Amino acid sequence: MTEMVYGAIPARDGEPVIPKWWRTVDKVTLGCVLGLFGMGLLLGFAASPPLAERNGLPPFYYVERQAMFAVLALAAMFGASLMSPNRVRRFGVLGFFAAFAALALLPVLGTDFGKGAIRWYSLGIASVQPSEFMKPVFIVTAAWLMAAAQEINGPPGKMFSFGLMVIIVGILVMQPDFGQASLILFGWGVMYFVAGAPMLLLVAIAGLVSVGGFFAYENSDHFARRIDGFLNPEVDPTTQLGYAANAIREGGFFGVGVGEGTVKMNLPDAHTDFIIAVAAEEYGLILVLIIIALYASVVLRSFSRLMKERDPFIRLAGTGLASVFGVQAMINMGVAVRLLPAKGMTLPFVSYGGSSLIAGGLLVGMLLALTRSRPQNEIGQMLAGRAREGRS
Repeated sequence: MTEMVYGAIPARDGEPVIPKWWRTVDKVTLGCVLGLFGMGLLLGFAASPPLAERNGLPPFYYVERQAMFAVLALAAMFGASLMSPNRVRRFGVLGFFAAFAALALLPVLGTDFGKGAIRWYSLGIASVQPSEFMKPVFIVTAAWLMAAAQEINGPPGKMFSFGLMVIIVGILVMQPDFGQASLILFGWGVMYFVAGAPMLLLVAIAGLVSVGGFFAYENSDHFARRIDGFLNPEVDPTTQLGYAANAIREGGFFGVGVGEGTVKMNLPDAHTDFIIAVAAEEYGLILVLIIIALYASVVLRSFSRLMKERDPFIRLAGTGLASVFGVQAMINMGVAVRLLPAKGMTLPFVSYGGSSLIAGGLLVGMLLALTRSRPQNEIGQMLAGRAREGRS
């Protein structure tokens, strides 16, 4: 009856999966993500050969591995984007239990690779960082709990999601991994705000975070060193932040030229945490602005499509996924220009790293699945249009 009255376009029963996916997926977001993958390979050619030479490896060893990880990430993104919202929810909840178990077992089975934080499982030919996979599945699980709380006689989902967030953040802080902990906290906070949290409660949570930060500063040498380095007005030119800041200044508007940069020779993390410094030095501000525009387009396009959704779970999960994706990029680039303390966080799809690329592919794949066009979107648009015509 609704379709007869409002003229909604009926679902195309029996339509093949791939044509239906192509018809409903956000092609602009998809194109921006593919552009970021391309940027990652381009900058990998610039940043990784010096590191490979220092490690006695073939010049393009890391580029080849990044290409392999990119293929796996694209496969994960494509597979996740084919899922329905219900399957995204089931996958997220099951994935959350797996990621939680992997995080809990890190102190026993994990390794630090000499970096002072036990964050990885060594698989011999590669390593896995569970916290990267925890981000998207926790967002989906928390969104499911918050959406369930909005139902009549629903469970106290907001309280359950808060408890899970506290436990996960606590585990990550003990590694220590303050960067991933802050992303988990931020993603949960955005969803909690969208779900209708009272401002007083959000202010109280912000106060608790400040107290926790002060406690970490007083009791963690790792955390204190990074904060002190950020607050120090004088930057040691021999540190990673010093090299990155100098590279960005040298690059100027058009860059020093392809292959002419020197920051990749001095930075051990030039291909990961400070890849944007390589981009700024060799290609200049122009390429950096293009990269920023690609991230902003993904986030803003996702928000635009989510505003048309009526399903609380889709709105909350999509908002959380898009927010975490955008903020991670913002933090990485903010660290490189000393707007934020060092976090040890990758630039999504651009930095080298298997766990980061594949987990990012899952995150964006689920975001694409949640923002695909659905019949209720068209009905909502028609209702809104008829309402505007009635008022005029």
